Amino acid sequence: MYRPTHRGKAADGRLYNIRITSALQTGHSYTLASPALASPVSSPRASVVPIVEYLPALTGLRFGLAIWVILHHICGTGMMLEAWARSLPAPLPALIAGGYLAVQTFFVLSGFVLARTYAHARWNRQSLGRFFTARFARIYPVYFVSLIVISPFVIEMLTSPSWKGIARGSLLANYIFVLQGWTGALGVGWNTPAWSLSCEFFFYLCFPALFVMLRHARWATIAVAMALSILTPIALDHAGVPWNWKPLYNLPDFVAGIAAARIFALTTGSRRWLNRGYWLYVPALIVGGLLIVYRATFDGGWADLNTYLRPVNVALLVGFALSGGWIARWLSTSLADFLGRSSYSMYVLHVPILWWYGRYYVHSKLQPARPMAAAIYLMIVIATAGLVFQWLESPASVWIRARQKRATR
Repeated sequence: MYRPTHRGKAADGRLYNIRITSALQTGHSYTLASPALASPVSSPRASVVPIVEYLPALTGLRFGLAIWVILHHICGTGMMLEAWARSLPAPLPALIAGGYLAVQTFFVLSGFVLARTYAHARWNRQSLGRFFTARFARIYPVYFVSLIVISPFVIEMLTSPSWKGIARGSLLANYIFVLQGWTGALGVGWNTPAWSLSCEFFFYLCFPALFVMLRHARWATIAVAMALSILTPIALDHAGVPWNWKPLYNLPDFVAGIAAARIFALTTGSRRWLNRGYWLYVPALIVGGLLIVYRATFDGGWADLNTYLRPVNVALLVGFALSGGWIARWLSTSLADFLGRSSYSMYVLHVPILWWYGRYYVHSKLQPARPMAAAIYLMIVIATAGLVFQWLESPASVWIRARQKRATR
Protein backbone atom coordinates (compact mmCIF):
# COMPACT_ATOMS: atom_id res chain seq x y z
CA MET A 1 0.00 0.00 0.00
CA TYR A 2 1.22 3.42 -0.88
CA ARG A 3 1.99 5.38 2.24
CA PRO A 4 0.56 8.93 2.18
CA THR A 5 3.26 11.45 1.38
CA HIS A 6 4.57 13.80 4.05
CA ARG A 7 3.97 12.24 7.44
CA GLY A 8 6.69 14.02 9.33
CA LYS A 9 5.96 15.66 12.66
CA ALA A 10 5.08 19.31 12.70
CA ALA A 11 7.69 21.78 13.79
CA ASP A 12 7.14 23.12 17.27
CA GLY A 13 8.17 26.55 18.45
CA ARG A 14 6.84 26.23 22.01
CA LEU A 15 10.12 27.46 23.49
CA TYR A 16 8.77 30.92 22.80
CA ASN A 17 5.09 30.07 23.33
CA ILE A 18 4.60 30.01 19.57
CA ARG A 19 3.43 26.76 18.05
CA ILE A 20 4.54 26.86 14.46
CA THR A 21 2.85 23.97 12.71
CA SER A 22 4.59 24.07 9.39
CA ALA A 23 3.09 22.63 6.26
CA LEU A 24 6.55 22.29 5.02
CA GLN A 25 8.16 20.19 7.72
CA THR A 26 5.25 17.84 7.61
CA GLY A 27 6.48 17.48 4.09
CA HIS A 28 3.92 19.32 2.38
CA SER A 29 5.51 23.45 -0.68
CA TYR A 30 6.23 27.65 -3.94
CA THR A 31 7.19 28.24 -7.13
CA LEU A 32 10.32 30.10 -6.46
CA ALA A 33 10.79 30.98 -10.09
CA SER A 34 9.04 34.19 -10.92
CA PRO A 35 7.92 34.98 -14.44
CA ALA A 36 9.32 38.44 -13.89
CA LEU A 37 12.73 37.37 -12.70
CA ALA A 38 13.48 34.17 -14.56
CA SER A 39 15.65 35.34 -17.41
CA PRO A 40 16.60 33.29 -20.45
CA VAL A 41 20.13 32.28 -21.23
CA SER A 42 21.48 32.46 -24.74
CA SER A 43 24.12 30.56 -26.52
CA PRO A 44 27.20 32.40 -27.77
CA ARG A 45 27.35 29.89 -30.60
CA ALA A 46 23.89 30.49 -31.97
CA SER A 47 21.31 33.20 -32.22
CA VAL A 48 18.79 32.53 -29.50
CA VAL A 49 15.68 34.67 -29.33
CA PRO A 50 14.45 34.85 -25.74
CA ILE A 51 10.77 34.41 -25.09
CA VAL A 52 9.34 37.81 -24.28
CA GLU A 53 6.26 36.49 -22.56
CA TYR A 54 4.51 37.50 -19.41
CA LEU A 55 1.54 35.61 -18.02
CA PRO A 56 0.24 37.94 -15.30
CA ALA A 57 -2.46 35.66 -13.91
CA LEU A 58 0.24 33.18 -12.87
CA THR A 59 2.08 35.92 -10.98
CA GLY A 60 -1.10 37.00 -9.19
CA LEU A 61 -1.83 33.37 -8.37
CA ARG A 62 1.41 33.21 -6.39
CA PHE A 63 0.07 35.76 -3.91
CA GLY A 64 -3.04 33.68 -3.31
CA LEU A 65 -0.95 30.58 -2.77
CA ALA A 66 1.35 32.38 -0.32
CA ILE A 67 -1.64 33.64 1.70
CA TRP A 68 -3.02 30.10 1.76
CA VAL A 69 0.23 28.81 3.27
CA ILE A 70 0.27 31.58 5.89
CA LEU A 71 -3.36 30.98 6.84
CA HIS A 72 -2.59 27.30 7.24
CA HIS A 73 0.11 28.22 9.74
CA ILE A 74 -1.77 30.79 11.81
CA CYS A 75 -4.96 28.70 11.95
CA GLY A 76 -3.19 25.66 13.38
CA THR A 77 -3.34 24.32 16.92
CA GLY A 78 -2.51 27.01 19.46
CA MET A 79 -2.16 29.68 16.78
CA MET A 80 -3.85 33.08 16.48
CA LEU A 81 -6.79 32.03 14.30
CA GLU A 82 -7.40 28.51 15.60
CA ALA A 83 -10.74 29.41 17.24
CA TRP A 84 -11.82 31.47 14.24
CA ALA A 85 -11.03 28.65 11.81
CA ARG A 86 -12.97 26.14 13.89
CA SER A 87 -16.01 28.42 13.83
CA LEU A 88 -16.22 28.44 10.03
CA PRO A 89 -18.68 26.27 8.05
CA ALA A 90 -17.51 22.69 7.58
CA PRO A 91 -15.67 22.83 4.21
CA LEU A 92 -13.66 25.98 5.02
CA PRO A 93 -11.55 24.63 7.93
CA ALA A 94 -10.55 21.69 5.74
CA LEU A 95 -9.56 24.02 2.90
CA ILE A 96 -7.51 26.22 5.24
CA ALA A 97 -5.85 23.17 6.80
CA GLY A 98 -4.86 22.13 3.29
CA GLY A 99 -2.77 25.27 2.81
CA TYR A 100 0.40 23.19 2.82
CA LEU A 101 -0.70 21.92 -0.59
CA ALA A 102 0.01 25.33 -2.08
CA VAL A 103 3.67 24.36 -1.97
CA GLN A 104 3.02 21.55 -4.44
CA THR A 105 1.35 24.05 -6.77
CA PHE A 106 4.40 26.29 -6.45
CA PHE A 107 6.64 23.39 -7.50
CA VAL A 108 4.52 22.75 -10.60
CA LEU A 109 4.54 26.47 -11.37
CA SER A 110 8.31 26.51 -11.03
CA GLY A 111 8.70 23.89 -13.74
CA PHE A 112 6.16 25.68 -15.95
CA VAL A 113 7.82 29.09 -15.68
CA LEU A 114 11.36 27.83 -16.26
CA ALA A 115 10.29 25.75 -19.25
CA ARG A 116 8.63 28.77 -20.85
CA THR A 117 11.46 31.14 -19.98
CA TYR A 118 14.29 28.95 -21.27
CA ALA A 119 12.36 27.49 -24.21
CA HIS A 120 15.00 28.58 -26.76
CA ALA A 121 18.12 28.25 -24.61
CA ARG A 122 21.05 26.13 -25.72
CA TRP A 123 23.01 24.59 -22.88
CA ASN A 124 26.77 24.91 -22.70
CA ARG A 125 29.21 25.83 -19.94
CA GLN A 126 28.54 29.55 -20.16
CA SER A 127 24.74 29.32 -20.36
CA LEU A 128 24.65 26.77 -17.53
CA GLY A 129 26.75 29.11 -15.38
CA ARG A 130 24.33 31.94 -16.02
CA PHE A 131 21.34 29.72 -15.33
CA PHE A 132 22.61 28.44 -11.98
CA THR A 133 23.74 31.93 -10.95
CA ALA A 134 20.28 33.29 -11.75
CA ARG A 135 18.66 30.54 -9.71
CA PHE A 136 20.93 31.17 -6.72
CA ALA A 137 20.29 34.91 -7.00
CA ARG A 138 16.56 34.22 -7.04
CA ILE A 139 16.51 32.19 -3.82
CA TYR A 140 19.38 32.85 -1.45
CA PRO A 141 19.43 36.63 -0.78
CA VAL A 142 15.97 36.70 0.83
CA TYR A 143 16.66 33.42 2.58
CA PHE A 144 19.86 34.93 4.00
CA VAL A 145 17.80 37.85 5.31
CA SER A 146 15.49 35.34 7.01
CA LEU A 147 18.52 33.83 8.78
CA ILE A 148 19.51 37.27 10.03
CA VAL A 149 15.96 37.90 11.29
CA ILE A 150 15.90 34.70 13.36
CA SER A 151 19.56 34.81 14.45
CA PRO A 152 18.80 36.05 18.01
CA PHE A 153 16.48 33.09 18.56
CA VAL A 154 19.05 30.74 17.03
CA ILE A 155 21.79 32.03 19.37
CA GLU A 156 19.47 31.84 22.37
CA MET A 157 18.52 28.27 21.63
CA LEU A 158 21.92 26.92 20.69
CA THR A 159 23.63 28.41 23.74
CA SER A 160 21.30 26.48 26.03
CA PRO A 161 22.80 23.38 27.74
CA SER A 162 20.47 21.02 25.90
CA TRP A 163 22.39 21.49 22.65
CA LYS A 164 25.81 19.85 22.24
CA GLY A 165 28.61 20.82 19.90
CA ILE A 166 27.99 18.30 17.10
CA ALA A 167 24.23 18.85 17.15
CA ARG A 168 24.73 22.62 16.98
CA GLY A 169 27.08 22.37 14.02
CA SER A 170 24.80 19.98 12.18
CA LEU A 171 21.77 22.18 12.71
CA LEU A 172 23.56 25.32 11.57
CA ALA A 173 24.93 23.54 8.49
CA ASN A 174 21.43 22.40 7.57
CA TYR A 175 20.12 25.95 7.71
CA ILE A 176 23.07 27.73 6.12
CA PHE A 177 23.39 25.30 3.20
CA VAL A 178 19.61 24.80 2.79
CA LEU A 179 19.65 21.07 3.44
CA GLN A 180 16.42 20.84 5.44
CA GLY A 181 14.58 19.05 2.67
CA TRP A 182 17.02 16.13 2.86
CA THR A 183 17.30 15.70 6.61
CA GLY A 184 13.72 15.66 7.87
CA ALA A 185 12.42 17.33 11.02
CA LEU A 186 15.21 19.18 12.82
CA GLY A 187 13.43 19.81 16.10
CA VAL A 188 13.35 23.58 15.67
CA GLY A 189 10.90 25.89 13.93
CA TRP A 190 13.19 28.75 12.98
CA ASN A 191 12.07 28.88 9.35
CA THR A 192 10.26 25.67 8.55
CA PRO A 193 9.20 26.62 4.98
CA ALA A 194 12.88 26.55 4.01
CA TRP A 195 12.74 22.80 3.35
CA SER A 196 11.11 23.63 0.02
CA LEU A 197 14.16 25.65 -1.02
CA SER A 198 16.18 22.43 -0.83
CA CYS A 199 13.73 21.01 -3.34
CA GLU A 200 14.05 24.00 -5.63
CA PHE A 201 17.84 23.86 -5.69
CA PHE A 202 17.61 20.17 -6.58
CA PHE A 203 15.05 20.91 -9.30
CA TYR A 204 17.36 23.53 -10.78
CA LEU A 205 20.19 21.00 -10.96
CA CYS A 206 17.90 18.61 -12.83
CA PHE A 207 16.21 21.18 -15.07
CA PRO A 208 18.64 21.34 -18.02
CA ALA A 209 18.52 17.57 -18.53
CA LEU A 210 14.77 17.31 -17.95
CA PHE A 211 14.03 20.18 -20.28
CA VAL A 212 16.19 18.79 -23.08
CA MET A 213 14.13 15.60 -22.92
CA LEU A 214 10.79 17.45 -22.97
CA ARG A 215 11.65 20.57 -25.01
CA HIS A 216 9.82 19.38 -28.14
CA ALA A 217 7.43 16.91 -26.50
CA ARG A 218 4.17 16.21 -28.28
CA TRP A 219 1.02 14.79 -26.75
CA ALA A 220 2.23 11.18 -26.45
CA THR A 221 5.46 12.19 -24.72
CA ILE A 222 3.56 14.57 -22.45
CA ALA A 223 1.23 11.75 -21.45
CA VAL A 224 4.24 9.56 -20.60
CA ALA A 225 5.81 12.38 -18.55
CA MET A 226 2.56 12.89 -16.61
CA ALA A 227 2.20 9.17 -16.00
CA LEU A 228 5.76 9.02 -14.68
CA SER A 229 5.13 12.05 -12.46
CA ILE A 230 2.21 10.19 -10.89
CA LEU A 231 3.90 6.80 -10.55
CA THR A 232 7.40 7.87 -9.50
CA PRO A 233 6.59 8.69 -5.82
CA ILE A 234 4.84 5.33 -5.53
CA ALA A 235 7.87 3.55 -7.00
CA LEU A 236 10.23 5.45 -4.69
CA ASP A 237 8.19 4.43 -1.68
CA HIS A 238 8.15 0.75 -2.68
CA ALA A 239 11.91 0.94 -3.28
CA GLY A 240 12.38 2.07 0.32
CA VAL A 241 13.65 5.57 -0.48
CA PRO A 242 13.46 7.58 2.78
CA TRP A 243 10.57 10.03 2.97
CA ASN A 244 12.99 12.53 4.44
CA TRP A 245 14.41 12.95 0.93
CA LYS A 246 11.68 15.38 -0.02
CA PRO A 247 13.38 16.75 -3.17
CA LEU A 248 13.16 13.31 -4.77
CA TYR A 249 9.51 12.85 -3.86
CA ASN A 250 8.59 16.34 -5.06
CA LEU A 251 10.55 16.28 -8.31
CA PRO A 252 7.49 14.82 -10.12
CA ASP A 253 5.64 18.09 -9.44
CA PHE A 254 8.42 20.01 -11.17
CA VAL A 255 8.35 17.58 -14.12
CA ALA A 256 4.57 18.00 -14.33
CA GLY A 257 5.17 21.75 -14.57
CA ILE A 258 7.52 21.29 -17.54
CA ALA A 259 4.88 19.07 -19.15
CA ALA A 260 2.27 21.75 -18.46
CA ALA A 261 4.41 24.28 -20.32
CA ARG A 262 4.40 22.01 -23.35
CA ILE A 263 0.62 21.59 -23.09
CA PHE A 264 0.32 25.39 -23.03
CA ALA A 265 2.61 25.73 -26.04
CA LEU A 266 0.64 23.18 -28.06
CA THR A 267 -2.70 24.62 -26.98
CA THR A 268 -1.82 28.17 -27.96
CA GLY A 269 -1.10 26.90 -31.45
CA SER A 270 -4.86 27.00 -31.85
CA ARG A 271 -6.45 30.34 -31.01
CA ARG A 272 -9.63 28.58 -29.88
CA TRP A 273 -8.24 28.31 -26.37
CA LEU A 274 -6.84 31.81 -25.97
CA ASN A 275 -8.77 33.77 -23.31
CA ARG A 276 -10.84 30.68 -22.59
CA GLY A 277 -8.67 29.26 -19.85
CA TYR A 278 -11.65 29.25 -17.49
CA TRP A 279 -12.68 25.96 -19.10
CA LEU A 280 -9.62 24.52 -17.38
CA TYR A 281 -8.99 26.51 -14.22
CA VAL A 282 -12.60 26.63 -12.95
CA PRO A 283 -13.04 22.83 -13.03
CA ALA A 284 -9.53 22.47 -11.57
CA LEU A 285 -10.44 24.74 -8.64
CA ILE A 286 -13.66 22.81 -8.02
CA VAL A 287 -12.08 19.35 -8.29
CA GLY A 288 -9.09 20.41 -6.20
CA GLY A 289 -11.33 21.82 -3.48
CA LEU A 290 -13.43 18.63 -3.38
CA LEU A 291 -10.32 16.46 -3.15
CA ILE A 292 -9.01 18.49 -0.22
CA VAL A 293 -12.31 18.56 1.66
CA TYR A 294 -13.05 14.86 1.13
CA ARG A 295 -9.52 13.51 1.33
CA ALA A 296 -10.54 10.99 3.98
CA THR A 297 -12.31 8.95 1.31
CA PHE A 298 -9.05 7.97 -0.36
CA ASP A 299 -6.36 8.44 2.31
CA GLY A 300 -4.36 5.26 2.76
CA GLY A 301 -5.16 4.03 -0.73
CA TRP A 302 -2.90 3.50 -3.71
CA ALA A 303 -1.89 7.17 -3.80
CA ASP A 304 -1.88 10.23 -1.58
CA LEU A 305 -3.60 13.57 -2.03
CA ASN A 306 -0.57 15.13 -3.72
CA THR A 307 -0.72 12.50 -6.45
CA TYR A 308 -4.39 13.19 -7.18
CA LEU A 309 -3.75 16.92 -7.23
CA ARG A 310 -0.80 16.80 -9.64
CA PRO A 311 -2.86 16.71 -12.88
CA VAL A 312 -5.32 19.15 -11.29
CA ASN A 313 -2.47 21.63 -10.78
CA VAL A 314 -1.43 21.20 -14.40
CA ALA A 315 -4.94 22.07 -15.59
CA LEU A 316 -5.06 25.01 -13.16
CA LEU A 317 -1.82 26.57 -14.41
CA VAL A 318 -2.49 26.00 -18.10
CA GLY A 319 -5.92 27.54 -17.63
CA PHE A 320 -4.60 30.67 -15.92
CA ALA A 321 -1.83 30.97 -18.51
CA LEU A 322 -4.46 30.93 -21.27
CA SER A 323 -6.34 33.62 -19.33
CA GLY A 324 -9.99 34.56 -19.63
CA GLY A 325 -12.72 34.95 -17.04
CA TRP A 326 -13.00 37.32 -14.09
CA ILE A 327 -10.68 35.34 -11.79
CA ALA A 328 -7.82 35.50 -14.30
CA ARG A 329 -8.56 39.18 -14.91
CA TRP A 330 -8.37 39.98 -11.20
CA LEU A 331 -5.12 38.03 -10.84
CA SER A 332 -3.76 40.10 -13.73
CA THR A 333 -4.38 43.50 -12.10
CA SER A 334 -1.41 45.67 -11.19
CA LEU A 335 -2.03 45.17 -7.45
CA ALA A 336 -2.19 41.38 -7.75
CA ASP A 337 0.88 41.51 -9.97
CA PHE A 338 2.97 43.39 -7.38
CA LEU A 339 1.75 41.16 -4.53
CA GLY A 340 2.58 38.11 -6.61
CA ARG A 341 6.09 39.37 -7.29
CA SER A 342 6.66 39.89 -3.57
CA SER A 343 5.10 36.56 -2.61
CA TYR A 344 8.46 34.76 -2.36
CA SER A 345 9.56 37.20 0.33
CA MET A 346 6.21 36.66 2.06
CA TYR A 347 6.75 32.93 2.00
CA VAL A 348 10.33 32.95 3.25
CA LEU A 349 9.92 35.67 5.89
CA HIS A 350 6.51 35.00 7.42
CA VAL A 351 7.71 32.43 9.97
CA PRO A 352 10.78 34.46 11.11
CA ILE A 353 8.49 37.47 11.52
CA LEU A 354 6.11 35.26 13.52
CA TRP A 355 8.83 34.47 16.04
CA TRP A 356 9.23 38.14 16.88
CA TYR A 357 5.54 38.95 16.62
CA GLY A 358 4.51 36.07 18.85
CA ARG A 359 6.98 36.81 21.58
CA TYR A 360 6.67 40.58 21.76
CA TYR A 361 3.01 41.11 20.87
CA VAL A 362 0.72 38.08 20.81
CA HIS A 363 2.08 36.66 24.08
CA SER A 364 2.97 39.97 25.66
CA LYS A 365 1.15 41.67 28.53
CA LEU A 366 -1.02 43.43 25.98
CA GLN A 367 -2.96 40.20 25.31
CA PRO A 368 -4.52 41.43 22.04
CA ALA A 369 -7.62 39.83 20.58
CA ARG A 370 -6.42 36.99 18.39
CA PRO A 371 -8.29 37.96 15.17
CA MET A 372 -6.99 41.52 15.45
CA ALA A 373 -3.47 40.24 16.13
CA ALA A 374 -3.71 37.99 13.06
CA ALA A 375 -4.90 40.86 10.85
CA ILE A 376 -2.01 43.08 12.01
CA TYR A 377 0.43 40.20 11.46
CA LEU A 378 -0.76 39.68 7.88
CA MET A 379 -0.42 43.39 7.13
CA ILE A 380 3.12 43.41 8.57
CA VAL A 381 4.12 40.37 6.51
CA ILE A 382 2.67 41.77 3.27
CA ALA A 383 4.20 45.21 3.80
CA THR A 384 7.59 43.80 4.79
CA ALA A 385 7.61 41.47 1.80
CA GLY A 386 6.81 44.34 -0.55
CA LEU A 387 9.69 46.41 0.81
CA VAL A 388 12.11 43.48 0.75
CA PHE A 389 11.15 42.63 -2.83
CA GLN A 390 11.51 46.23 -3.99
CA TRP A 391 14.72 47.12 -2.19
CA LEU A 392 16.59 43.84 -1.70
CA GLU A 393 15.25 40.80 -3.53
CA SER A 394 15.08 42.26 -7.02
CA PRO A 395 18.23 44.47 -6.80
CA ALA A 396 20.27 41.64 -5.24
CA SER A 397 19.24 39.26 -8.02
CA VAL A 398 20.24 41.77 -10.70
CA TRP A 399 23.56 42.56 -8.96
CA ILE A 400 24.59 38.91 -8.52
CA ARG A 401 23.79 38.05 -12.12
CA ALA A 402 25.63 41.12 -13.41
CA ARG A 403 28.70 40.17 -11.37
CA GLN A 404 28.66 36.65 -12.81
CA LYS A 405 28.27 38.01 -16.34
CA ARG A 406 31.25 40.34 -15.95
CA ALA A 407 33.36 37.56 -14.40
CA THR A 408 32.82 35.24 -17.39
CA ARG A 409 33.56 37.75 -20.14
